Amino acid sequence: MRRVGIFFPETDLQGTNFHKHGIFPMPEANYSLSGDFTVSRSARLGESGNRPSECLSGRSSACPPRSRAVTMPCLAARVRQSALPRPVIAPKFADMTPAPTLSSLPAQPVPASPLIDSFGRQIRYLRLSVTDRCDLRCVYCMKAQPEFLPKADLLTLEELEQVAGAFIDRGITKIRITGGEPLVRRDVVTLIERLGRRLGQDGGLDELTLTTNATQLPRFADRLAAAGLRRINVSLDTLDPVRFSRLTRGGKLTDTLAGIEAAAAAGLKVKINAVALKGENEDVLPDLIAWAHGQGHDITLIEVMPVGDVGADRADQFLPLSAVRDRLLQRWTLTPLTETTGGPARYHRIAETGGKLGLITPLTGNFCAGCNRVRLTCTGQLHACLGQDGAVDLRRALREGGLEGLNRAINQAVADKPEAHDFDVRPGAEPSVTRHMAITGG
Repeated sequence: MRRVGIFFPETDLQGTNFHKHGIFPMPEANYSLSGDFTVSRSARLGESGNRPSECLSGRSSACPPRSRAVTMPCLAARVRQSALPRPVIAPKFADMTPAPTLSSLPAQPVPASPLIDSFGRQIRYLRLSVTDRCDLRCVYCMKAQPEFLPKADLLTLEELEQVAGAFIDRGITKIRITGGEPLVRRDVVTLIERLGRRLGQDGGLDELTLTTNATQLPRFADRLAAAGLRRINVSLDTLDPVRFSRLTRGGKLTDTLAGIEAAAAAGLKVKINAVALKGENEDVLPDLIAWAHGQGHDITLIEVMPVGDVGADRADQFLPLSAVRDRLLQRWTLTPLTETTGGPARYHRIAETGGKLGLITPLTGNFCAGCNRVRLTCTGQLHACLGQDGAVDLRRALREGGLEGLNRAINQAVADKPEAHDFDVRPGAEPSVTRHMAITGG
């Protein structure tokens, strides 16, 4: 039996996943060994004054506890390793050659593999926030006097395109542009037009869409349609102008309705999103549904989510959609549908209106088991879960490590994606996450 030791310096070990750097003798590292070798993965080099010959077998008491030996039978008596980075190969009793540090070794390329989390969920849907700013101040989204982020903190449009492209190359097939109000960011339509070039089989993207309050659509609807958007979501919680102004803290219903008309005229399919709010719009939801279907629009109702401090107790806002559905069944016939648009909504057909109704129930009907989404904030923080505060900084990864660094950071975020959110709307409960929805991306 001949023994070969592979050593790494102590400073490079702590917190390092050596396997991903390709420096363990696994098949993907392109090692070929001949003869019978024991390859020792020594946790620390030089601990307790041990000599190379004392650590090669992985069985010496002088070796660190994490050392272990792996025997690899081959045919001839030599070692060849063609992959980079290259560890030090030290035959037993040979003079020790100092090992290079990981920082001095070229980074291994990160394969463009599909994004699958530790629970087997494949990530195919990216919600891409381009700004935290908005021309409305909805009561469930932000405070009345929000403190917006400095513009210098935001990803540039070029960086947003780079990040989106990296996700598409990793199997993302749907991107939704969000905010804040995405259309208030200068030149954002140029970004959308560039991302639209990735639509189709050759580009890898199946759908590019947008969530908006519609106030800017009279200016941009035609360009959005030309860029490849086929449908958009419009936030609208009531048709009562007074309530609309109160819920948006000063918005004008006519502006949103004009935007919806402009979108339809441009050929964009519109879906209305309405947040169900206890004591605010629960009595007018049936009329909003009937109006939407009468205009040819689908509509989705959404339970309020305890995201960020908005200056109100979420328990006072929360209206369970199970109760809303029961009331709607007293008026209409709802037939569950199996179709999906790639998001969390569960759809029903209303026989009397002929339209489609979606229900998004993060609290009364948790859908985490099928979550296929991640969210990128306008500052480059990647949140694998809306209901958790954990995030990975893609801005820093991209600026300091380029595409390789970006892909490694994406891998980390997906690997860390939690099984479920921690939403809590009990009276007096603190927000489940500290950031408000406009920062995360609605």
